[in-house]
Amino acid sequence: MKYITALAGLLLASTAMSPAFAQDNHDVTVVLAEEADVIEPCMATRSNIGRIVLQNISETLTELDVRGDKGLMPRLAESWEMAGDNTWRFHLREGVKFSDGSDFDAEDVKHSFERAGSDQITCEISRYYEGIDITPKVVDAHTIDFTTEPAQPILPLLLSLLTIVPSETPLEFTRNPIGTGPYMLAEWNPGQDIKLARRDDYWGEAPAVTGATYLFRTDAAVRAAMVQTGEADIAPSISATDATDPEMDFSYPNSETTYLRIDQNVAPLGDKRVREALNLALDREAFIGTILAEGTQIATAINVPTTLGWNPDVTAWPYDPDKARALLAEAKADGVPVETTISLIGRTGNFPGATEVFEAIQGMLTDVGFNIDLQMVEVAEHEQYYSKPYVEDRPILVGAQHDNSRGDPVFSMYFKYHSEGRQSGINDPKVDELIETATAATGEERSALWSELFAYLHDDVVADVLLFHMVGHARVGGRVDFTPTIATNSSLQLSEIGFK
Repeated sequence: MKYITALAGLLLASTAMSPAFAQDNHDVTVVLAEEADVIEPCMATRSNIGRIVLQNISETLTELDVRGDKGLMPRLAESWEMAGDNTWRFHLREGVKFSDGSDFDAEDVKHSFERAGSDQITCEISRYYEGIDITPKVVDAHTIDFTTEPAQPILPLLLSLLTIVPSETPLEFTRNPIGTGPYMLAEWNPGQDIKLARRDDYWGEAPAVTGATYLFRTDAAVRAAMVQTGEADIAPSISATDATDPEMDFSYPNSETTYLRIDQNVAPLGDKRVREALNLALDREAFIGTILAEGTQIATAINVPTTLGWNPDVTAWPYDPDKARALLAEAKADGVPVETTISLIGRTGNFPGATEVFEAIQGMLTDVGFNIDLQMVEVAEHEQYYSKPYVEDRPILVGAQHDNSRGDPVFSMYFKYHSEGRQSGINDPKVDELIETATAATGEERSALWSELFAYLHDDVVADVLLFHMVGHARVGGRVDFTPTIATNSSLQLSEIGFK
């Protein structure tokens, strides 16, 4: 608790704010914690990019309704149905144009999928399709089939992540994204701001917001103050400490799980006793209501409790520093190099209070005998530790958040835990088999398999240092009408913003 008490006060500090700027009544200003290093549609599953791009510049075939009970809704696909045991057929919307004036058709969908999975470009979207052989085939200009192996009963939901770009888009990151969405990139001043402008030729209903300016401030208190003073309209992520105005501040359910990924291929992290000690060393309760908001939940899985197959019988790790020390001593006596320096990598601005959280974790782990080197890095540098090929062959704990707002573990399990997964730190045949079987299953069998996997990862493999299911806080200015949702941490649709 001593680490939390000392650090929580730091969140109350504020730094100087940027000067105010003029805006008309139908433009909005959004202030974000992390600058977008690229504005690439196939990277829109990363929160610092998705809040700008997803469904604003680039759209998807389908869309999950997170504000109501409509379930999976049409977007660029008007309808879909099974066209065989392993094939889904999608009927595309006609009369849609990209922001460059070109027509949208099935060739664009095919190219977008193949581009996302190409080894010539590192697209985050592709990680959700790992372990599944998916083949798109154009039937006609507005019809496309997706054949999968194994069968994918929730493929239409999986395709709610595929951002569509024109078929002429090259196999390299673009700095000028062309999309079918209601907005287009108007200006990008790296290090300063990004501006979007509303399109006059959008296929759908014209949104109320005519344009958006995105500013970037790492300090949560500054972001909150900018909305308070009218310099910004929305700060979708502020700290619980700064959420003090009931008229402007919203607490919203968050689909993010914070955890430390353990790479078990490097000593001493390959020893199960060491991984257990990492978990036992942390007083998770001490973070809640201090650095992190009341309502934050201690995690027992990488997915939130509303996810299919979530296992309520899995018990969170207790705080037991004495047992952690004993496990390390036992491992050391058996020749495990427990004194080796372990790098703890945190992502600056990943969530309000991130630096303070990781400093407290470093202190708790050091207390039980670990040698921890904390490094807080920006989002672009963080990726080299987070995804394969990992940057260095040394023991690393990678701090991260995982967002699965779509309700099925298929969006998490392969790339996080399969031995071939892009962000996996384990190699376990039973895990691989459970993932592969559950991915193709349906109904109660699917739920039961996911539930079994959750328990096995937590209790037997000790795959991670699972930390928290997070609570989000946003500040919304008085002139706009906007209510955050479970999706606000990863996307922010301008079309959902109105004016009072």
